[in-house]
Amino acid sequence: MQNDEQLQQEASRFHALYHQTREEVGKVMVGQDGVVEGVMTALFAGGNVLLEGVPGLGKTELVKTLSRVLDLHFRRVQFTPDLMPADIIGTNIMSTGEGGGYQLEFRRGPIFTQLLLADEINRATPKTQSALLETMQEGSVTVGGTTYQLDPPFFVLATQNPLEQEGTYPLPEAQLDRFMFKIDVPFLSHDELNEVVDRTILRQHVEVGKVLDRDTIMALRLTLDKVVVAAPIRDYAVRLVLATHPESEFAPELVTRFVRWGASPRAAQALIKAGRVRALADGRVHVSFDDIRHFALHVLRHRVILNYDGQAEGLQPARLVDTIHETIQEEV
Repeated sequence: MQNDEQLQQEASRFHALYHQTREEVGKVMVGQDGVVEGVMTALFAGGNVLLEGVPGLGKTELVKTLSRVLDLHFRRVQFTPDLMPADIIGTNIMSTGEGGGYQLEFRRGPIFTQLLLADEINRATPKTQSALLETMQEGSVTVGGTTYQLDPPFFVLATQNPLEQEGTYPLPEAQLDRFMFKIDVPFLSHDELNEVVDRTILRQHVEVGKVLDRDTIMALRLTLDKVVVAAPIRDYAVRLVLATHPESEFAPELVTRFVRWGASPRAAQALIKAGRVRALADGRVHVSFDDIRHFALHVLRHRVILNYDGQAEGLQPARLVDTIHETIQEEV
């Protein structure tokens, strides 16, 4: 009974801090509530996010604002075709030691931060993109046989432009799978665009306060592991992922016809983690079916590989996920 009361107190604290953080971020970000929710959910869950949207929608401003509100170190890397892996992770250089002899010294790259904005990630070559694979999964960098740990919480927010594809390199499936969410950034509404223009013309400076810090974020992450995920909820998440595989017994006809390969086990893990964050943000200590369903599109859209027929049909991930939702029923 005492453990239940303690967990409920931790959930209430998470709920208060989560919404206080969203309120501070909302002072700067106009609209984009769904994007802010997704980015914050992934950050608390220890995941990474790929944002897809046209330039000028505030992606950089979002990360800058989060770094101030969460009191985390922030760096931005503009990905270009001539960017090399060493430009991101760092490299060993020859330096002179105290005794006058030569020695190798590791010069850290911009990846040694806590919030990393990888801007237009698909403009870099696959060799450079792969430099992020170890960091996104393990939170470490290996150079010259030596492994360097990054300072947690390490969070990658990558962006790509869906319109301009000339001179870009599609992200390999292994890297896409390391993004917990892929979120489409919608254009602003009439009122939201008016507000952005007013703020720009009037040069209205908005002050945001610090809500969290590194230690508090790491403590809140520990609370996630205590959130109850009942067996039917876990099974629901698993069946959603299996339904993306054309050979699975749970796959709807649309998947069987148009999908070449489905989501990996990381997708099921991501659904559970995201559901736990949403439950705590609502002040609850148990995950519901709706918590799992809420983030399914963000989790699955980039992990499903269409076959030739699916690409020719122009099948959209949202339609695929909607069909899976209709097929996979909740079972208590």
